[in-house]
Amino acid sequence: MPYLGLLFNAFVWGLSWWPLRRLQDMGLHPLWATLLFFALGVLAIGLARREAWPIVLRSPGLWMLALATGFTNAAFNWGVATGEVVRVVLLFYLMPLWAVGLAWCVLGERITTQAALRVALALGGALLVLRPVDGGWPRFNGLADWLGLAGGFGFALINVLLRRAAGHSSAERALAMFSGGVCLPGLLGLALSAQGVVPGWPVFSWDWALLAAGMGVAFFASNLAMQYGASQIPVQVTSVVMLSEIVFAAGSAVWFGGEALRPAVLMGGGLILAAVLLATRDEI
Repeated sequence: MPYLGLLFNAFVWGLSWWPLRRLQDMGLHPLWATLLFFALGVLAIGLARREAWPIVLRSPGLWMLALATGFTNAAFNWGVATGEVVRVVLLFYLMPLWAVGLAWCVLGERITTQAALRVALALGGALLVLRPVDGGWPRFNGLADWLGLAGGFGFALINVLLRRAAGHSSAERALAMFSGGVCLPGLLGLALSAQGVVPGWPVFSWDWALLAAGMGVAFFASNLAMQYGASQIPVQVTSVVMLSEIVFAAGSAVWFGGEALRPAVLMGGGLILAAVLLATRDEI
């Protein structure tokens, strides 16, 4: 059951690009969709664990965790909804590249030889993923690639901040993270829609409302499944199982998303996966 819980979480995140694109076709931008996805978690945890609210509100470390969570999910969801899914997901999984520097700056951990190797593998993989089809220097294909890269940085920051927040209960951390998933995308959406960068809220329709509600339930259930699985399985095993998200995302994007896996992308993805696997070995 713990393994199934982790696989379910990876499955939901790996296939999230499809409903996000359907919602965008209905007029609901990924920023607004992200807000709705996390609203259920805030309501459920906020009502069930009301005593967690005062602690979250007076803990700057949990504020930072909330902001990092909101930023990560807004970037990832916006990226996979508008860009090439495989590229965005692989750029998102450049976590080892960012985690080394963040652990050094925030936690004071020294950069070991193994950490430097992970950075080199992740960076080499990124250069291959970003290499154009017709050759030439690596380059970003628009906003979606940058969002994938930024989301990966945010995810690495979440992992570091979770370690700093180890003294807080799981309810306090979860409430902070779900609150960040509501507040930051909402504020960012308001700011960007006021400038005409993203569309505002669409006219209410049961079509997008029911799909968004269903995704909110799926994300909430997947979060609970991940917490259950991660509490029963060693950290290094959990990290490896969670990599199945890349398989679900890439497979679905190729199968019914019309994307193609180029040799350079496959090679780059292999290097990025190797960097992540080395990171899990260091946690043993």
